[in-house]
Formats: sequence, structure tokens, C-alpha cells
Amino acid sequence: MSTSVIAMGVALFLVINLVVGLAALSLLFGTFETIFGKPKLTLLRATKSGNYFAFGFKWNSAKEPMAIDVIRLRLFNPWGTPTQVEMAKSFEVKRSSFATEIEMGPAFIDLLGAKNFDLALVQVEVSSSRDGVNFSFEMKGPKFRRLVEGANLTVAEFLSQHKLDVIKGSKSPIDIPMRSFIADTVPGRGPMLKVATNPVFAGDFSAAPAAAGAAGVPAAANFKVAKVWIEPGCIVCNACEDIYKDVFEVTATTCLIRPGAPLDDGLRVQEAAEACPVEVIKYTIAS
Repeated sequence: MSTSVIAMGVALFLVINLVVGLAALSLLFGTFETIFGKPKLTLLRATKSGNYFAFGFKWNSAKEPMAIDVIRLRLFNPWGTPTQVEMAKSFEVKRSSFATEIEMGPAFIDLLGAKNFDLALVQVEVSSSRDGVNFSFEMKGPKFRRLVEGANLTVAEFLSQHKLDVIKGSKSPIDIPMRSFIADTVPGRGPMLKVATNPVFAGDFSAAPAAAGAAGVPAAANFKVAKVWIEPGCIVCNACEDIYKDVFEVTATTCLIRPGAPLDDGLRVQEAAEACPVEVIKYTIAS
């Protein structure tokens, strides 16, 4: 047998093993995706009695982006009464895994109290009215009742256990309100805060005291601040430091109160607090 024939045989053997290996690996990844990657519904313990239904829903929002906003329960009970029950409730849009507790109305009690419930089928559907996507989960009546009545985790505990943010998915992590004092772009400086303490706009406010006096409205009296602090959530926009640099120091990740900061100009502290887009600057007035 020639060397070339042997080499071809070895090469063919290696190619076949490579193909088989890749196929097996693909099948393995597919199996993991099916088992661990598919959407999962968890029934939770409602903290309110009556018609409340609590649940958690996890899915790969990066792979399947959508706006979940509807929960629907259906009872199919051909051997009992009522033979069919359906209810649907909308809730605040969720764009990633979440948990919530919803008042489903009297139909939820009718569903749980249906005659021959042990022979019935319950369908729980989580869906997006905007994207037209539905995730449906079916189970026998006894299993549904067992999961509802035997649930241990509350919504808060589910969120904590899975490290989910309460507001995550419903809106952006920081909902920044519109502020009328954001000026148009200043040539060479970019957008800036149009406030009286910003030297760039000092001229725009120079006539303000006179106008106030002419209208018979006295200027606001200044006051001292007993304490000023920053709550979690700072977005390092530099607004407060631009207004009162002696008090506020913006770092790469948050804002700090400078050591020994003067607290005798309460109006400027107040102005900085009001300028904060996420309202994390807090202070108390000295008595």
C-alpha cells in the first residue's frame, strides 16, 4: 500500500471524527439551551389574600428582546363546572426577567374553586401585546393548585434570590426627567446648565432681582444647612459640582461631599439638589 493512500485514509478518518465531534458538540449545546435556556415560569406566594396571583418569569432577553406586559390564565374543565374560565391582566412593561403580583379579579377564585378541578387543565400565558409573542405553560389542575398553595418565595424574595432589580426591565435603570434649565449647546463648551451660578449665563440672570423687586416679590432668604448627603444612584453628570464646587466633588463613579464643606449657603445647595437629574442630593436645614 502506497504512502499516499495511507495518508488519505488518515486524513479521511480525522475529518470524519471532526464532523462527528462538531455534531455531538452542537447537540450538547442544543440540549443545554433547551434545558437551561428556555423561558421559565415560577409560581410565587402572594402576599395579599383573595384574587392575587404572584409569579416570576425568566427568559433570555438579550436573545429574545421583547416587552412583556400581559398575564393570562385559562381553565379547561370539560368534566366539571365551570367548564371554562379565562382572565387576563396587563401590567407595567418588563423587558427582562421579572417577578410581580397581580390582582386577577373574582374569576381567579372561580378557577381555583371549579368542580372536578383535579381533572382540569390550567394554562398560564405570559405575553407581549406589543410584539405579539406568547409563552404558554400548561399543567394539570392538581399541580397548579399545589404550586399556588405551596409556593414559598414571595416576589421580593424571588427578585433577591435571582439578583433581579425591581425596576429592571420596566424602564431604563435611571428614569431621568426633562429639565428646562438645560441650555442649547454653547459653542466650544457643549450643553451646559443654564443656572444663575454658571458664569457663562450670568448675564441672563443679572436683571432677575430687579424684576422680582418690581413685581413686589422679595428675594428668597438664604439659610444654613445642617447636613447634606448623596443617596445611591448618582449618574456623575457634574451638575452639582458646576453649581457649588466648594461642597460637591464628582468622581468617576459618584459624587462626594467635600470634607469641611461650607454649609452656610443653603440656596446654592438647594439649587444643586433641584438641578440633579436623578434627585439623589438630600439635605436638612439647620434649626
